[in-house]
Amino acid sequence: MSSIEDAYAACRRLAKSHYENFPVASRLLPARLRPHVAAIYAFARIADDFADEPGRDTEERLRLLTDWRARLHSRPVTPPDPRSSPDEGPPPGLLFDALHDTIERFDLPVELFDDLLDAFTQDVTKTSYQTWDEVLDYCRRSANPVGRLVLRLSGYRSDDLDRASDAVCTALQLTNFWQDLAIDWSRGRLYVPEETWRRYAANPEMLNHEHITREWAAALGDCADHTRRLFAAGRSVCDGVSGRLRLELRATWLGGVRILDRLQAAGFDVHRARPKLGASDALVIGCKALFWAR
Repeated sequence: MSSIEDAYAACRRLAKSHYENFPVASRLLPARLRPHVAAIYAFARIADDFADEPGRDTEERLRLLTDWRARLHSRPVTPPDPRSSPDEGPPPGLLFDALHDTIERFDLPVELFDDLLDAFTQDVTKTSYQTWDEVLDYCRRSANPVGRLVLRLSGYRSDDLDRASDAVCTALQLTNFWQDLAIDWSRGRLYVPEETWRRYAANPEMLNHEHITREWAAALGDCADHTRRLFAAGRSVCDGVSGRLRLELRATWLGGVRILDRLQAAGFDVHRARPKLGASDALVIGCKALFWAR
């Protein structure tokens, strides 16, 4: 096996080892694209862990993310240091061998990767949001680049598809925020915009009670409505592509909506149970993706 094959294999192992609600390098994607999706995922997954995983102070998190950005631009700012290596997954050298190969093969815009790092860095320094505009700007950098990268890997460069993809990716990110409300709050972070929780008198201190109050259920219902409008606005991307990518995007869209449905049906009581998708869901989603109706 060549060194570049080793690099992609290491990225695939990381992608397979992490549970996600939405497909990562799924078998619905063309086989030729899976290693490249895995390389992008590994880059983002490890950077996200730098920002989120416990055991590091703010200074170290920012240092790790700065080094990650320098590696992206092929300018490591520090010599190899065990503390700067990810706790699991491919060594940084292998990961960036695969990522740089993917960027060069598909002429991917490096600024999309910079946007991801900007969002992860913001997670270290910003813990709450006053307006929807602030939340959506975060999603523009934390989620939307992934959809655009997948489109470009598949040969699509269309403003209309980009806009639809952005809507779906933002909706998926928002769904994840509502799904992970309790986890994020335990880390001192809240993505529900202040303008929304104040409208429903849903004081954040209520989240310390480990149950969702009537006020918070109303605020999150408003957030879910906002999220559903974005899913609807982006649905066209699922029909704007062809082949196996069409099935992948349909499955991703359906999975996100299914999680949102479960959150709403449970009154957003994520303290008791965090909705997730299982094998039976995969069967239902697969059937709906095949028999998709416009």
